[in-house]
Amino acid sequence: MNKKILLIILVLSITLFSKVSAQKISDDNSAIESKIDALLQQMTLEEKIGQMTLYTSDWDVTGPTIRSGYRKDIEAGKVGAIFNAYSVDYVRDLQSIAVEKTRMKIPLMFGYDVIHGHRTIFPMPLAQAATWNMEAIEHSERIAAIEATAEGLNWTFTPMVDIARDPRWGRIMEGSGEDTYLTSRIAVARVKGFQGDNLAADNTMVACAKHYAAYGAAIAGRDYNTVDMSDRVLRETYLPPFKACVEAGVGTFMTSFNEVDGIPATGNEYLLREILKKEWDFDGFVVTDYTSIAEMVPHGIVANNKEAGELAVNAGVDMDMQSGIFIDYLAQSVKEGKVDVSDIDDAVRRILRIKMLLGLFDDPYKYCDKQRQDTLIYHPEHLAFAREFTAESMVLLKNQNQLLPLSKQTGTIAVIGPLADSKKDMIGAWSAAGDFNKSVTVLEGIKEKLPKQRVIYAQGCEVDGDDRSGFDEAVTLASRSDAVVLVIGETKEMSGEAASRSEITLPGVQQELAEALIATGKPVVVVLINGRPLDLSWLDTHVPAILEAWFPGTQAGHAVADVLFGDYNPSGKLTVTFPRNLGQVPIFYNNKNTGRPMSSDKYTSKYLDVANTPLYPFGYGLSYTTFQYDNLKISSPVLKANQKIEVSVQVTNTGKMAGQEVVQLYLRDLVGSVTRPVKELKDFRKIYLEPGAQSVVTFEITPATLEFLTRDMQWAAEPGEFDVFVGTDSGTTQSVRFSYSP
Repeated sequence: MNKKILLIILVLSITLFSKVSAQKISDDNSAIESKIDALLQQMTLEEKIGQMTLYTSDWDVTGPTIRSGYRKDIEAGKVGAIFNAYSVDYVRDLQSIAVEKTRMKIPLMFGYDVIHGHRTIFPMPLAQAATWNMEAIEHSERIAAIEATAEGLNWTFTPMVDIARDPRWGRIMEGSGEDTYLTSRIAVARVKGFQGDNLAADNTMVACAKHYAAYGAAIAGRDYNTVDMSDRVLRETYLPPFKACVEAGVGTFMTSFNEVDGIPATGNEYLLREILKKEWDFDGFVVTDYTSIAEMVPHGIVANNKEAGELAVNAGVDMDMQSGIFIDYLAQSVKEGKVDVSDIDDAVRRILRIKMLLGLFDDPYKYCDKQRQDTLIYHPEHLAFAREFTAESMVLLKNQNQLLPLSKQTGTIAVIGPLADSKKDMIGAWSAAGDFNKSVTVLEGIKEKLPKQRVIYAQGCEVDGDDRSGFDEAVTLASRSDAVVLVIGETKEMSGEAASRSEITLPGVQQELAEALIATGKPVVVVLINGRPLDLSWLDTHVPAILEAWFPGTQAGHAVADVLFGDYNPSGKLTVTFPRNLGQVPIFYNNKNTGRPMSSDKYTSKYLDVANTPLYPFGYGLSYTTFQYDNLKISSPVLKANQKIEVSVQVTNTGKMAGQEVVQLYLRDLVGSVTRPVKELKDFRKIYLEPGAQSVVTFEITPATLEFLTRDMQWAAEPGEFDVFVGTDSGTTQSVRFSYSP
């Protein structure tokens, strides 16, 4: 695979499936609003509450509760949407109950966690972010939407845009990393990929921005835990990706499990009504996460489920996922005057608006086309794109003495490790309807790349546990080989929801296996399969080459082999910092200085036993070629109001292989009315250069680039001096200075 092939695939896919761009949910469509008015006038209170209720089918379970009898609930008009139900026949069956057996005949929406592909599984979202390729990310979601809608779905519970800076948190794999700007860019790409410019098309679906808000900041990295932060940090760091989703036209929001400022997000009027619906003018609807209304009782904010439902709807929740509390109590709460019927009407209006924009009232069975299902699932073009996209997501962390790429003429390759031939672990957590039996393992990918007789395999050990009985076989095979590919990391169950870890070292005896293999003296390449940053300090010191492959998806083995043997030159860059050890956590690149910055003096901000610097910084990633940065220039030393200045740098491919480089621009505001980070990512370009080729990369800086939340809590640019850094990762020191003088 190469860039030309990828381009052909993209062009064909665009032609075949009509690649689309973002749509604003509200277009002042008076016809739709009139239809909604007419429906609301006819609906009983119970029917309205039914539209505010979301239940799971019995196909999948993502939480502790299963609602039995959901078919009867649909027929009684007590359900507005169903999730965890897909396939044309199943969706048609359930939809027919809603539109043929209920009084109002309002169609259902069908939702599912299409997180990184539907059937064709792409790399996990954190890995996708490492491509820094917005077009490819958008296209992956376009394919996911094509496959999901072909199986009856029209609503996806993604993108997850939580900023995450603690690798202990299992759901770090589901987002885009630690940076607000980059996460916002990726969030827009995902919304555009799913929703397109026409929600009424039969291959687009409504996206859902989650988890609103600050879920990624759970204390101690423990899932569902409390969040405690200032309003400034909330608004400046954690909320901008959600606002970017609103501006991109996202149709729905999902509340988070955590509390914010002492109030659970599902009952937080400040988040839902004040910021989301009033300040940002969001006109889609808000759905809770799984049973999160009921969970406000153990939070201790309400005494019982009835009070929980009242708090939620009064705060601005429009749809209850799974708890059934609205159905059970909301009518009574209205009669008691504890919930205003106008808030019920507003919630139902928002839900009906999305259903109409989807075209469900015109054709409730529009997503039930058997031919589309039979022809589009695992389409060859989807798989071809997945292979290229997966290779692009991988990050080369170390390559001592250019051990990689391996020569295809290498005599014998020993493929070793508990994850080398594990199909189920290739697709990772949140793998939707993906069939792990269709995934390609690393062993299979290498065997397809080389004559099979030159590839030998041993498992060595399990991912977890202390069984070392396989060490001897692994060492024997390694000793007979010319090179070793060691595939280690985490199982798919070790990342994702409810998968926090108190340690981030390699589980079990995997490091001991690596030590035994290194002792053979053979060159060892480590391929990591994992969902979070790990403590790789020992590996970094002792292993000559490390490739971060994440949870790669359906085409895992092919993509890994393409990178290992040089058919694809790695270009991935980290979007989350890798610490030297757990004691550095939380660690992220855009931290703030202290009054005593680290120095050789004792009484400064540092550790006694480890450097302040990370093992691998944000933006880091190696290539099989090298890039040189020269002639960093700025068009003017002074930026004026309503003007712009340009920053340019010359980038040269100084190696022997064509490759891609992510040129990153960071900014530092030297003095502000509140303290500012030491660096902030403000822009980037991904460029492709042949060996010896040069490119001048130019960035624009305007006053808007300088804006932050000032002391009086207003977004503004303040006069002063700024340093601009341009380089290959956040550790770059090459800079120029300018001043802003409006």
